[in-house]
Amino acid sequence: MSAVDGFISASSNKTEGNNCLRVLVVSHTYVVGVNQGKLDAIAKTGNAIVGLLAPSNWKALEWNRLLPLETPYSNIKIYAAPVSLTGRGGAHFYAPWKIWQTLHDFQPDIVHVEEEVFSLCAFELAIWSRLTGKPLSLFGWENMDRQFSALRHWVRQFVLDTASLVVAGNHDGAKLLPQWGYKGLVAVVPQIGVDPTLFHPQVVDRQNAELQIGFLGRLVPEKGIDILFAAVQQLRKRGLQCRLIICGSGSSEADLRQEAQKQQIDDWVTWRGSVRHEDAPSEISKFDVLVLPSRTIISWKEQFGHVLIEAMAMGIPVIGSTCGEIPNVIEQADLVFQEDDVLGLAAILERMICDPEWRQAAGASGIQRVQQHYTHERIAEQLLDLWQTVLKHKSNARTVNQKPLKGEVTKCV
Repeated sequence: MSAVDGFISASSNKTEGNNCLRVLVVSHTYVVGVNQGKLDAIAKTGNAIVGLLAPSNWKALEWNRLLPLETPYSNIKIYAAPVSLTGRGGAHFYAPWKIWQTLHDFQPDIVHVEEEVFSLCAFELAIWSRLTGKPLSLFGWENMDRQFSALRHWVRQFVLDTASLVVAGNHDGAKLLPQWGYKGLVAVVPQIGVDPTLFHPQVVDRQNAELQIGFLGRLVPEKGIDILFAAVQQLRKRGLQCRLIICGSGSSEADLRQEAQKQQIDDWVTWRGSVRHEDAPSEISKFDVLVLPSRTIISWKEQFGHVLIEAMAMGIPVIGSTCGEIPNVIEQADLVFQEDDVLGLAAILERMICDPEWRQAAGASGIQRVQQHYTHERIAEQLLDLWQTVLKHKSNARTVNQKPLKGEVTKCV
């Protein structure tokens, strides 16, 4: 392992011998079939047999829709079960007998739970881990030190005291874990990557010379879309030709439409509405640049910004604020501006308009970065390496009374 930016980078090793690792993944995220691409990539390495326990139905509260569990991949063994409090990320849970039934049938070597460490679902699997002695691996996005009730705080501590590995989706989350009393192995790896067969460069016939500035995401205050409006207004005042394409829906849409009128840019804004994930490549291909101008609020900051790597995979240059994990995802300082800095964003967009060679280079750099770090295959390699490290250490600990893994932080990017 070698030091990189203050972290320790894990190598990617193949499973030794002919025995495949049996890993059971537990998460509501994989109700949506396209998200299972990472699990399929893990299975396709030939080094693991992958099982998935997921809700048979999951309520998407934001859209008030009930999503049935999709099963697009034949090499993932699916276990579907109803959950209580569906749609509640931290509060939903499975019937205990369904968990035990799944575990008895699949016989995992390790269970990987992709729910927050304070969730009831993680608590259920932590109990199983303690009863059986089998290792528990966790993934979480939480990147703010929020105040919890005494019960939720106890649940978090119980889960962290049980886990052999915690995978944080961002650097801020990794830094919080020691503050919460976790002393085990920590890694920084995103939850899911991108499928380059879906998100890839496309040849698009541009009908005009205006820079097409795109946003794709939730229309809510913390996404900073009003900052994007103000930056476009600055560009138009300078006589620079650009248009803004807004893809998404949310509670602030009416307010944002009024704001566009107030800033007198509504003639240069196209509202595309909500976009299904399978349609995202087509929409992103219409952008010349994608902007994610998120801002930190009291209860939230950007945990990753998955749309960034989707656009990067397509060769679309991306610009983002300093909010949360965005700078680490982009990792190119001249494409990042301070939160709420209208003039800083406008300056980068102006360069995008006036320096097409730089814009093209930024797009090419994004493709390379995704290929190196953010495909499903790359993330699958990292997880397999981490799980094997946990299992090997546990095996050694049984034979030589070795102390638990402590304090190492691994980083995939």
